[in-house]
Amino acid sequence: MDEGIARGAAPAAAMQRLAQLLSQAEHGVRRRLGRVLEEEGCTVEQWRALVLLADGVSHSMSEVAEFTLLPAPTLTRLIDRTVADNLAYRTADPEDRRRVLVHITPRGRALQKRLAQRIESSQAAILAEADPDDVAQLAALLSDLAHRLR
Repeated sequence: MDEGIARGAAPAAAMQRLAQLLSQAEHGVRRRLGRVLEEEGCTVEQWRALVLLADGVSHSMSEVAEFTLLPAPTLTRLIDRTVADNLAYRTADPEDRRRVLVHITPRGRALQKRLAQRIESSQAAILAEADPDDVAQLAALLSDLAHRLR
């Protein structure tokens, strides 16, 4: 266990260390993932949007924003590019015409599948050759933490 976040450490120091470690890990994974995705001309944010949209269900802009972790103005620019690249399209919500729904196109679905294959084949490099059991345990712990923080 990391000394800075061990039980008994000063709460402020432990929180600072935890935040730092989470940021460093996220930055490292994001940087490595970005290298894999850019081979297909895709960003991490665009990939996240395609992952959500690939479920075949239309999603509101607020759902996409929450999933991609992007603020509304940034998401609008991302979806504009995604639409321009014919990877997604927008429609008005039939129940609330003020709401915009985003849908994946066949081209977007094909790209998302190619990206998934690239990520799968690059997983060891993306995760710095981490032990798969450790990664699974970390994912479970982070999922629990994220759920509790909602």
